[in-house]
Amino acid sequence: MKNHLEEIRKKQGINQETLAKNLDVTRQTISSLEKGRYNPSILLAFKIARYFNMTIEDIFIYEDESL
Repeated sequence: MKNHLEEIRKKQGINQETLAKNLDVTRQTISSLEKGRYNPSILLAFKIARYFNMTIEDIFIYEDESL
C-alpha cells in the first residue's frame, strides 16, 4: 500500500523517532511504513490519521491488486 506518510511527517517537521514515540511503535515501523514494506493494522492507520488530524484516505492509498 502506498502512502503519503513521509511527506506529511516532514511537512510538519516531525522526525521518525518522535512520531514513533507518539504512536507507541518503533522508529523501524515508521520507516517500513514510509517505504511501503509494511502495511499498517487498521488500528495503527486510525492512530496515524488521528495524530495528523486527517482521514486514513488522506494518508494511505489503497490499490486493488485484483484489477
